[in-house]
Amino acid sequence: MAIFSGNGREAANGTGAVTPVPEPAYQPPAPATKRSAFSVLGPDIVITGSISATADLHVDGRIEGDVDCACLVQGPQSSIKGAIKAEKARLAGRIEGSVRARHLTIERAARIDGDVEYEAIAIETGASINGRLKHLAQEVIPGPSPKPLVLSTVAPEDDVAA
Repeated sequence: MAIFSGNGREAANGTGAVTPVPEPAYQPPAPATKRSAFSVLGPDIVITGSISATADLHVDGRIEGDVDCACLVQGPQSSIKGAIKAEKARLAGRIEGSVRARHLTIERAARIDGDVEYEAIAIETGASINGRLKHLAQEVIPGPSPKPLVLSTVAPEDDVAA
């Protein structure tokens, strides 16, 4: 029986002869979706320079530079010296710089020296903010200006009976 012989990469072609079947082309793994991508900077990590990420970011180390990411979680022993910009942020460490986030949670261990801009905010008792708080209105995306409406009067046509 030719079905059970060989290395499994042949197919019968109806004439009794066996035709090799080509191996499938290499398919790289699918890229991670935005929700599943998550990066962690451990407590022994020190970064000098700005960070920009589309992924969520968990920081337990030290950053000397700006941070721009989708979602930031800062551990209580970490420090960031620079501006922070995120859709969501949960801050628990030391920050020297401005913070701008749509949804912001400042935990009791957090110490912020800088201005804070937010759409929604929660501040735990014991947190320290040395700077201004500014509420951001929901951003409205400007669209094309509407064309002005022009009204004109048209004289009715005379009814002509033929």
